[in-house]
Amino acid sequence: MKYRSWLVVPGSSEKRLGLAMGTGADVVVVDLADTVPDAARREARAMACEWLSVHRRNLLEHRQMGRWVRINALDSGLSRDDLLAVMPGAPDGIILPGATGPEAVRQLASEIYELEQANGIAANSVRIMPVAGDSPRGLFGMAQYLDTPHQRLFGLTWSVAGLGVAMGCSLLHGVEGERSDAARLVRAQTLLTAHASRTVAVDAPFERFEDDHGLARAAQQARADGFAGMFAIHPGQVATINAAFTPNGEELAQAREILALFSANPDQASLPHRGRMIDRTHLAMARQAIDAAGEGDNAAEGQRLSALLRPA
Repeated sequence: MKYRSWLVVPGSSEKRLGLAMGTGADVVVVDLADTVPDAARREARAMACEWLSVHRRNLLEHRQMGRWVRINALDSGLSRDDLLAVMPGAPDGIILPGATGPEAVRQLASEIYELEQANGIAANSVRIMPVAGDSPRGLFGMAQYLDTPHQRLFGLTWSVAGLGVAMGCSLLHGVEGERSDAARLVRAQTLLTAHASRTVAVDAPFERFEDDHGLARAAQQARADGFAGMFAIHPGQVATINAAFTPNGEELAQAREILALFSANPDQASLPHRGRMIDRTHLAMARQAIDAAGEGDNAAEGQRLSALLRPA
């Protein structure tokens, strides 16, 4: 599977849930948290479970699509009911807002394990991605993911909106749309921690969904910085995000050349290529480009499988 675009769909919107499978998103995230009004929570949980059960595979495009759910934070008093409602639908993963460190992942993992058994779901098949960067406390607890890794930990993400609420900020962007120092720090820490823990890093959404040019720049920058994918808050953002995270023809051509060059010279640590010297770092980047294009084992999936070998 690819993990370029993560489309967030309100669990309370039957229309948007019905359209989600045809958007081309790599992952659909059924949201039971921020986008669902209090009065609609019970209905949203029921619709989320039904959607998960029906759409085990994207039949429209004949390809796999990730089926994730964003539940409410553990301290909200709502997360347990969210899990009870959606686990019969066997989601691929759970996104946990308000996570302040690996203890939150362990707590959620324990509840998921219990519900996997109750619903006949393979043990440890449901993964977890905490929103590690949606509060100052989350930022300072992020390093703990390196010390106490968990086998369900799929990746890390952050939230501009969540961080703003936690800090009491009305705006985390400058007058020209540039993010504040605090937002840039949290974003960088999320990215670095994900890479250090060999998990997937997913960037926060670009909130001005009518600004196609701005979205393209943000998605291209996210990929250049090392994110594996990016959240989308509108179906119209999916194609742009997918394009930004997919290597172009020239990138793929160079990647194939580098792989062929090292395959022909397996004992060499560095080799000349197109007027420059390349080494094993360039070889690793070439493999990542091939994987991102779907021509090899997906790099993000490889990182996830590596994480699954760790103890709980």
